[in-house]
Amino acid sequence: MSRPDDPNEASDSRQPAGVRRFRACVLVLALFAFIVSLCPSVAAQDAEYGVALPITFSAGFLNTQRAQYDDPTAPRDFGAFRLLALPEIKLGSHWYGYGALQLRLTPYFYQDAYEDVRQIKFDTLQAFLGYSRTWNHTAVGVKVGKLSSAFGAFPLHYDDMVNPLLDQPLQYNYLLLQPTPGSNSAYGLSPVTLYGLPAAEIDFSRNHLDMRFQLINSSPYNPRQFFASDQHAQWTAGGGYTIIQGLRVGISAYRGPWLSGSRASLIPSGLTSGDYPASAVGFDVEAAHGRWSVTGEWDRFVFDFPHVTTPAPVKMGYAEVKRVLTPRWYSAVRLNYQTDGYSVTDGVTSATTAFPNRQYYEVAVGFRPDRFQLLKIGYEWAEVQNGEVNHDNVFGIQFVTSFNGLSKALK
Repeated sequence: MSRPDDPNEASDSRQPAGVRRFRACVLVLALFAFIVSLCPSVAAQDAEYGVALPITFSAGFLNTQRAQYDDPTAPRDFGAFRLLALPEIKLGSHWYGYGALQLRLTPYFYQDAYEDVRQIKFDTLQAFLGYSRTWNHTAVGVKVGKLSSAFGAFPLHYDDMVNPLLDQPLQYNYLLLQPTPGSNSAYGLSPVTLYGLPAAEIDFSRNHLDMRFQLINSSPYNPRQFFASDQHAQWTAGGGYTIIQGLRVGISAYRGPWLSGSRASLIPSGLTSGDYPASAVGFDVEAAHGRWSVTGEWDRFVFDFPHVTTPAPVKMGYAEVKRVLTPRWYSAVRLNYQTDGYSVTDGVTSATTAFPNRQYYEVAVGFRPDRFQLLKIGYEWAEVQNGEVNHDNVFGIQFVTSFNGLSKALK
């Protein structure tokens, strides 16, 4: 089975369009930096009008046999980099703009390593215009543009400085089909994309309660770009309650059509993509006390599919624990799992699951030479049910450095 189209960007067959988009974004960033250079040297956060361009640069090394599912002769050592630019603009006391632009050499992320392809890729993770208003203990905000998904607890942790480990939780990685040597069957779609969606969002918070609601153009499972075909309006929502300082519990959900793009051809005549929604519900918790911090999430996904009477649910969860050892050192561990049910078609239960059950265990240590730099070293063990071989383990190193000095006031 061949690899599906990357849901996060245009297909490789449209490379010229991708190159044009990359060049356009580089020009926008260059213009943005030029404008910043002409502005008075005052911190943007202290002014009503201002611009800023924080940048995070990461260099990474991976040692893994993941690419050998596709090609047994593929190398197992990869070096790569990632540049994350976070342009911000303040347009008064209420209006603002924000972006998150990513440039990387693959394979940088662990999920990239299933294919021995060296590419420069550019992604717009976020790019939106926002409005916020605060009074008493209440805050209301509106965002329009490309936004991180409102589902779950992890989507805003795309900065390597924020993620204490090197990989992402399973919910935000590919759902793996059964991996077999000599084939590309180890690829799939992410249950929740980390690459943002065209959307409009309303945020509300009061005292200990926070809520968010998104109207999006496509499913977080199969995202479509601004001008792509087969866009279908749907919703994602989430919220949380801070019980005491350092302890928050949350819930989130999404629902809407997911059979779009090349997958729309699977829809039987007389029916539409609206007859086959993808739905999800999730619960999360975040706690911190002293040197300890804990984050956990449990999610249930169901993807309705043509000719399937009862689709198989997919349940995924992770628990992440971090401990600060000294002011410069920390250790972290993340335990992930995925369990898959059996679908039912015309009263007959399938003999196998669509995806293999998985358990991933990741550990890492981090060292901060100063507040602008971070070195992470980690290892991930993977157990994949019914796999003939297991090439999924990864040893990784990341060196992350951030630049926060480019900040200017416009007024």
